Amino acid sequence: MRGFYIGRFQPYHDGHHAMVGRIADEVDELVLGIGSADDSHTTHDPFTAGERIMMITKAVKDFDLTTYVVPLEDINRNAVWVSHVESMCPDFDVAYSNNPLVVRLFEESGIEVRQSPMFDRDRLEGSEIRERMIADESWRDRVPDPVVDTIEEINGIKRLQHVSDSDSLDRYTAEDEAVDEPAIGDEG
Repeated sequence: MRGFYIGRFQPYHDGHHAMVGRIADEVDELVLGIGSADDSHTTHDPFTAGERIMMITKAVKDFDLTTYVVPLEDINRNAVWVSHVESMCPDFDVAYSNNPLVVRLFEESGIEVRQSPMFDRDRLEGSEIRERMIADESWRDRVPDPVVDTIEEINGIKRLQHVSDSDSLDRYTAEDEAVDEPAIGDEG
């Protein structure tokens, strides 16, 4: 049996890893969908799809599980989202998600969905981990070691700290706006 599990994985953390471990007990193969694959270089989505593929591929070697990592761009059309996912991925028999919208969309398409409890959600939330990276606080204990290695290899902390400065309009003054240098990520 083949399962499907989607996330933004910004970054792939120990909660995701625990979920994959649980799924590995139920399926023979797993499709890991990288959501919002077209987004990167922002505080919400700092890592590229390719970087997330590296993080996940290295981390899931811990499991004896054939895994396919598939980037999925956002289409912003919920009514056809499941067919978009199916068109981009190997066939799968069951989907895993705790996201109420994702659960509903799969169920409406006749796909079995299995949910699981969140793992240490207070500590293991992507936004909290990214905030810790920006503030130079402890974060490495919340992600698998291969993810730490990947983030360090790509200089991800420096990138995240840099884009966090340019993403916050409230940090700028009228004098800053006079500078000719564009701020990537400032979209209003």
